[in-house]
Amino acid sequence: MQAVITSALISIAVEAGQEIMEVYKRDFTVEHKEDDSPLTEADKRAHNVIAKGLHEADPETPVISEEGNTVEYEQRRDWKSFWLVDPLDGTKEFVKKNDEFTVNIAKIEDQYPVMGVIYVPARDVLYIGGKSFGAYKVTDVSSRLPLSEELLQQHGERLSVSGPEAEVNVVASRSHMSVETEAFINELKETYNEVDVVSAGSSLKFCLVAEGKAHFYPRYAPTMEWDTGAGQALVEAAGGTVARYEDNERFYYNRKDQTNGWFIVKSF
Repeated sequence: MQAVITSALISIAVEAGQEIMEVYKRDFTVEHKEDDSPLTEADKRAHNVIAKGLHEADPETPVISEEGNTVEYEQRRDWKSFWLVDPLDGTKEFVKKNDEFTVNIAKIEDQYPVMGVIYVPARDVLYIGGKSFGAYKVTDVSSRLPLSEELLQQHGERLSVSGPEAEVNVVASRSHMSVETEAFINELKETYNEVDVVSAGSSLKFCLVAEGKAHFYPRYAPTMEWDTGAGQALVEAAGGTVARYEDNERFYYNRKDQTNGWFIVKSF
């Protein structure tokens, strides 16, 4: 069953990405939600594809999506597992048309991510990680579907984090660089000979850590649970960690308040 879900998950993410690209390639309007974050037709179309696909592939497991109906804590507090979805992560990057936006889908079990997929529609690159099969990157993925776990291992690049040595790379947000992040980078400069900063949008920051191209991703600014679930699954499957800033404990999900606190992603 797990292998079937993995294959379906990949196909669902790619199909959602294709819906996004249909909007991306033409003029589109931008709405704004109550928190002033942008919303486009692409967000909605991707949500519809993912919600339908997950229901068909795994009808017993509920779905929480950024663009779906709000699920009150009293209803979800005892859920043992659920899908956590951001249909279009990096809508600001989408609007800027810089290609750095993603489709994020994570499976949460007992409050922790066990599998996640991040698809980059503009590049046709897919990242997937699971505690049962490891972490992989697949290029030109739309031409390889359907992609079973066996074919994933055959066509994908196995990802593994790399620990920092004399030189380190820090990945930071293009849209959300904070004073605290700058202070963190300055502290690293006191320890390492060289500190390079790489900017990236959306969940691509998690992908850079999973690929071994970055050693730290500090996020000292607000995010939501659906922004991080898939990225955490990927990084952990590649051997890295995602921990809360305040106590260095592993990041967990299905909290009453779905707004994330500060966290740091490390390649070790």
